[in-house]
Amino acid sequence: MNLVHVDHSSLPPFLPEKARILILGSFPSVESRRQGFYYAHPSNRFFPVLAAALGFPEPRGIMERKALLEKEGIALYDVVYSCDIEKSKDETIENVVPIDLEAILEGRGIKRIFTTGKKAESLFRKAFSIDFTPLPSTSSANARMGKEKLVQVYRKEILPFLR
Repeated sequence: MNLVHVDHSSLPPFLPEKARILILGSFPSVESRRQGFYYAHPSNRFFPVLAAALGFPEPRGIMERKALLEKEGIALYDVVYSCDIEKSKDETIENVVPIDLEAILEGRGIKRIFTTGKKAESLFRKAFSIDFTPLPSTSSANARMGKEKLVQVYRKEILPFLR
């Protein structure tokens, strides 16, 4: 295993002023860190799933993605602030330093926290003792769950906190 220590300093949280929900992944992929925004890998289905769940066309590019998130009151970040990781492989994450969740939530109207994927869920449970809702991963590694099923789950879980 070729682990590298990486932190979130190059990819700050996306925190719209009127955010009502916070969606946390585990740690950004190499591609997301390179592009400077979340869920940037072309095979990740996060934005197609989220947009469909909210009833919007899929946003293209970072600016459209940010506009959708801002309009709907959705903040994005990750459970892990820094860790040792091989490439973008969640299963290799070690030496975790969690985010400062209290600072993220302070003064914001966040009604609900969600995690995406099993790794984010388990890391959140280890680091924090507050209520949250785990969502299935939109990564292509979660091939057993098709896009339509993901859209149904995301719509059911997220919409009540946005509308």
